[in-house]
Amino acid sequence: MKVLEVSDLTITTHGGVPLVRGLSFTIGRGERLGLIGESGSGKSLTALAIMGLLPGELYKSGEVSLSEGESESTQILTAKESALNQIRGEVVSVIFQEPLTALDPLMRVGRQLAEPLRRHRKLTGRALQSSVIDALTEVRINNPARIARAYPHEISGGERQRVAIAMALACEPTLLIADEPTTALDVTVQAEILGLLDGLVEHRHMSLLFISHDLAVVSQITDRVLVLKEGEFVESGSIEEITHNPQHSYTRNLVASALQLDSALDFASTEGGLDGINS
Repeated sequence: MKVLEVSDLTITTHGGVPLVRGLSFTIGRGERLGLIGESGSGKSLTALAIMGLLPGELYKSGEVSLSEGESESTQILTAKESALNQIRGEVVSVIFQEPLTALDPLMRVGRQLAEPLRRHRKLTGRALQSSVIDALTEVRINNPARIARAYPHEISGGERQRVAIAMALACEPTLLIADEPTTALDVTVQAEILGLLDGLVEHRHMSLLFISHDLAVVSQITDRVLVLKEGEFVESGSIEEITHNPQHSYTRNLVASALQLDSALDFASTEGGLDGINS
């Protein structure tokens, strides 16, 4: 079953400059697709198009079809805002790169997490409070009651990203979009968040669109990769195909960069590496 079908998606500026050009792909139930490319390749714009959140000054064409069940689907690019508000959170959710900007700085964490539960699940009172704590517990937050009472600036970057994940998953969406969810985190916290996401997606049998510029990160959590360059499709394939037998020169460069980073990290972890320089 196709959860998402993107067909000939094109996004242009008011002046006619193409930002995404004729992009087509599908995501099946429980499938994990990595969308990879450098900054400016159109990855995040594609995510915004799927969520129905593209800025009004951009023109879009093509089709983005999101399935709500066996026979129901919504054409996102032409849907009314009322329909999109119902879909967001319940059918498709997104985790953004920087949770500090994604979260409301003037609203306590618990209240923000309660909003989708109140809107989509119609929860109130103690049932709502209990669900908020359960959601924070599921993303392995220590002392969830304290975090629920805190403001976003009062908790760490890793905790904020866990809160963002809890909000995205609160209403059990069919499709989760993770847009560079670990880029703003240090390496240790990044590994923890990736492991958390991997486990939650597996447990809930969700479909995942994981967006990143880092092939090494994408290879840890997805089954298939689609490569974008300057808004255009370059190639796609399984993780094994892309990493071991890339066909396009741009993809080969991405693979080489990922291998160089891995080598640098391995070097830094040895006695003769970066630690040795500082000793």
